[in-house]
Amino acid sequence: MTYNCLFSIVTDEDLVDGVMAHAMAMARSYDAHLDVLCMGVDRSQTGYYYAGASAVVLQETITRANAESENIQKRVRKALEASDIRWATETGVAQLADLGRHVAARVRFSDLVILPQPYGEGRGAELEPVTESALFEGHTPTLVLPEGRDPDPEPKRVMIGWNESIEALNAVRAAMPLLKQAEVVHVVVIDPPQHGPNRSDPGGQLSQYLSRHGVKVEIDVLSKTLPRVSDVLNRHADDMDADMLVMGGYGHSRFREAIFGGATRNMLEQAKLPVFMAH
Repeated sequence: MTYNCLFSIVTDEDLVDGVMAHAMAMARSYDAHLDVLCMGVDRSQTGYYYAGASAVVLQETITRANAESENIQKRVRKALEASDIRWATETGVAQLADLGRHVAARVRFSDLVILPQPYGEGRGAELEPVTESALFEGHTPTLVLPEGRDPDPEPKRVMIGWNESIEALNAVRAAMPLLKQAEVVHVVVIDPPQHGPNRSDPGGQLSQYLSRHGVKVEIDVLSKTLPRVSDVLNRHADDMDADMLVMGGYGHSRFREAIFGGATRNMLEQAKLPVFMAH
């Protein structure tokens, strides 16, 4: 297994350079084809305008979104034309509420989606639904990139956030090409259950599975000494100088995580290293 088809979605011209640097490095490392969707987003809420104004406002916002997508594509193509990889770009326009359908239709025929961190200062409201649509509707593993980190297509020290969930296992399987070439992979288990079939050997079955694929594995069993699981994972990532985190995405519903918080949302807000996720 390898990554032959990479996909990226850019909705903000200011994020082009960082995302393209990572995506091109990945494409070069795996000799993969990179497709980039340059998306203009209509962020207006047309239902709230006074009667008769919606058509005029809609036309104006669509025109603006078209111009935005073309400007993004120009900047993306400028970066890609200077590279030695195989690539293609396309433009698209969607309203914010309908963005997920467009994303899912395009990402589902790719091996990995490369996206910017959806949360943070200056991040648009469209970045969160883009990430969620790639995972949920597109059913495609996603690599989320923090701002300001240098491209690292072959991470040497990888951390797996393991909670025995199907989401985490799917992420591990999807990340196997990255895990096999890492120098060491740490399976991190936080507060393993005191009852159950794996209580005496937390992370043991996963480690056996990985080792049969030639992955060099270590198991780290940690206590939840901080309020949130994401805090413990981030601290351990700093301690071991990890290059990438692999974890399951959204074990709870997106609505629940949006309202009450969750490991996925908190990690995406705080992560200082690339996060590889699958659902």
